Amino acid sequence: MRDFTLHSYQKLLEVLQQSGYQFLTVTDYFQHNYDPNQPFVILRHDVDKRPQQCVHFAQIEHAMGIRSTFYFRVIDGQVYEKELKAVLQAQHEVGYHYEDLYVAKGDSQQATVTFSKNLAILRQFYLVQTIVMHGTPHSKIDNKTMWQNVDYRAFGITSEPYLDIDFSTVFYLTDTGGCWDGYKYSVRDKIAQFQPLWEQQGLIYHSTQDIILALQNGTFPSRVLLTTHPQRWLNNPILWAKERLIQHIKNYIKQWVISLGR
Repeated sequence: MRDFTLHSYQKLLEVLQQSGYQFLTVTDYFQHNYDPNQPFVILRHDVDKRPQQCVHFAQIEHAMGIRSTFYFRVIDGQVYEKELKAVLQAQHEVGYHYEDLYVAKGDSQQATVTFSKNLAILRQFYLVQTIVMHGTPHSKIDNKTMWQNVDYRAFGITSEPYLDIDFSTVFYLTDTGGCWDGYKYSVRDKIAQFQPLWEQQGLIYHSTQDIILALQNGTFPSRVLLTTHPQRWLNNPILWAKERLIQHIKNYIKQWVISLGR
């Protein structure tokens, strides 16, 4: 079977449900809106490209009684309005996928101004309380660093998962790189502090089937933040093959960028 399709994503959700996992939005986690005695998975989706794919994700989850958090970018004052409304119609949470420091070319003061404006644009549709940085791997600028001198809570924001989740107790998985072990290609979408420990514990999954097998044999972590990019999950075989090829090329470029940083 082809991996990273809508079918394989739904299968993953089904096995998580069968294994007794609670599904949390990011806000659910920070408000402790869950049973601490049961395993949970925080579902986070970054809407970067092919916005219609996030609608498919939202609808699949809604049909299964699952809520998750979708992070939308604001580019030149515009959002994917149609898709954002569809996500809200499916009763999911919306957050801001910010990249203001990159857009401001490292000017933190200007980044704060654009962050406020873009947040206001999103809040026309939803009372956004949680944000997460866009990695912008081709740039040396790390968008998270804009909070070194500014407190995002001043904007009514309650949390930024990269900065606020306790990863000593929550395992992080992301499909960055077009696989589940793409941290070796990722410039920023990883938890560098804990990744060596997770590797030592054998918590390495390449395919979605690897995760499913770990769930079925009871070796999968009980507390997980799972990040996806819906643009990568395609049923159409031609689009799927194109996405896989592009991702393969991007992984080589990311490895080159990482090697330069060393």
